[in-house]
Amino acid sequence: MRRSFAVLAGVLLTGACALPASAADGPGDQGFTLKDPRITESSGLAASHLHPGVYWTHNDSSDGPYIYAVDSRTGKTVARITLRGIGSPRDVEAISIGPHDEIYVGDIGDNMGGKWPYVWIYRLPEPKELRDQTVTATQYVVKYANGPRDAESLIVHPKTGRVYIIDKKEDGGHLYEGPAALSTSGANIFRPVAPVDLWATDAAFSPDGRQLAVRGYLGGILYDWNGGRIKREGQLDVPLQGQGEGVSYSADGTRLLYSSEGADSEVVAKDAPDRPAAKSPSSGTGSRSGSSYGSGGYGLKTGAVVVAVAVAALFGLRRLRRGS
Repeated sequence: MRRSFAVLAGVLLTGACALPASAADGPGDQGFTLKDPRITESSGLAASHLHPGVYWTHNDSSDGPYIYAVDSRTGKTVARITLRGIGSPRDVEAISIGPHDEIYVGDIGDNMGGKWPYVWIYRLPEPKELRDQTVTATQYVVKYANGPRDAESLIVHPKTGRVYIIDKKEDGGHLYEGPAALSTSGANIFRPVAPVDLWATDAAFSPDGRQLAVRGYLGGILYDWNGGRIKREGQLDVPLQGQGEGVSYSADGTRLLYSSEGADSEVVAKDAPDRPAAKSPSSGTGSRSGSSYGSGGYGLKTGAVVVAVAVAALFGLRRLRRGS
């Protein structure tokens, strides 16, 4: 068994045995189902800055230059945005929103693990009005300092606006840092700055930029951002999903929402680690809800069925090694 599968096994089996004792009663979005029949391969997720309760997503390939705004209260699409001024997308895998309310779309997938000598990032202003419309986007060419690679995680720091990518490698990848400002005059070189011990399928910054959540198919890791010198803080409570490829903090930072490919796929909400204290209905005093990693606030629910499902999912995952 390769190292990444051993790591994932521990992550999955630990997470499978730690289930929430009760639903969260604090603020934040509660999760939803993507009801748009056009969204069948949701591969990224980002909470809107301008429209409370709205999340942006996209399909990963064979769709076109589109992103979708979804109302989390209903699961219905409230706008499809067509990107103008870019080429034909190849494999869009990630979406993030920067500090100036600009949406960044990562056309960074490469299922052959090094087929493309360069990939692209598209940037556009988040629309102030939610309706089907065409928006002009800026296209940036991206190259990696150590050669082509597959990636599905693109994140924009909410304070500095700097763009980062995490490559997708079964045995763990790296956090890549882009230039201080992206340029259209040539290739933007992304350089590895820190290892990420996960087969990463998406990532998200907390709204304050202090934490970085990285998810994979079978688990996740929370990092202290630490000025880019990331330090592992704990394990995320990632739900079991068919092909989980999206994660986003809620706009208020109290929840982590996890999305998956597939028609009518469910977006699952979990309490964010170190979420703000919520008032207890019975006492009216502040109390901290359980963290999404470790053991705080969660009761342990063990059983043969839970373990069997976890093991079956683990060994069935190999078919996803080249999944889009």
